Amino acid sequence: MSNRIFTKKKGDMHIATLCLSTTLVLIILGMIVLFLFAANNISKSVKENLTASLILDDSLTLQQGKKLTQDMLRRPYTHSADFIGKDKVLKEETKAMGIDPSEFLDENPFMSSIELTLKAEYANKDSVKWIEKEWKQSKSITDVIYQHDLLDKINNNIQKISLVLVILAVFLLIVSFTLINNTIRLSVYSQRFKMHTMKLVGATYGFIRKPFLKKMMFVGIISASLACVFIGICIVLLYNYEQYAVSIITQDIVLITYISVFVLGLLISTVCTFISVNRFLKMTAADLYRY
Repeated sequence: MSNRIFTKKKGDMHIATLCLSTTLVLIILGMIVLFLFAANNISKSVKENLTASLILDDSLTLQQGKKLTQDMLRRPYTHSADFIGKDKVLKEETKAMGIDPSEFLDENPFMSSIELTLKAEYANKDSVKWIEKEWKQSKSITDVIYQHDLLDKINNNIQKISLVLVILAVFLLIVSFTLINNTIRLSVYSQRFKMHTMKLVGATYGFIRKPFLKKMMFVGIISASLACVFIGICIVLLYNYEQYAVSIITQDIVLITYISVFVLGLLISTVCTFISVNRFLKMTAADLYRY
């Protein structure tokens, strides 16, 4: 009786250890998935806030400038476009400098412009090149001011960060697979003679594997659930600390992260169990004693 209780406690300890180790691994992998998608949103947000200033010809009237702005808004690459009249610029500069430049020059020295931002998918070197060419072909636009260097830096940095995160995710996946596989193998090890006995009485490999797979799928689901709860708490705390995070870590990203965690939890636990059980099933009685 005491041996049975000890065996049961030992089995429960194995399950608890598996749950804990799998949960910790899934938390890390889930966070990496979350950061990958969040980095993409950050990149999109930054790109769509880079402003291109289209300096308009001085001969353009206020109505023509507004009409050109509406035309720019209809372009497939435009995220936003605002017309800034020369009178408004003069007013702002006068307020900033404390003097009115037109009093000394007898005219408004500033030019009307269109402050335009591009959609994220067009905010790259190649697209900006042909878009600028299109702008400069217009007789109404005399000059284009755009921060090319900043755009290149943003794109390069996002690519580097994404690459590092992907490499880290692959590395952690390999490490986690190895650790969980070893833990599951220890759990299966205690049942090796029972499995061999079942083989001797005619049980198929599939029949023997089934209870192990069911148990480990349950462990995978529990671990994934715990990992999702932890990640969810971290996201809520982040939302409370920084409201801007709501636009970066959207509900879609959270859902994708949760799905990824559950898929990885089931996949890792199932595959590791399948490999470990098969290893012992293929052993002879002599091999089992030597193992």
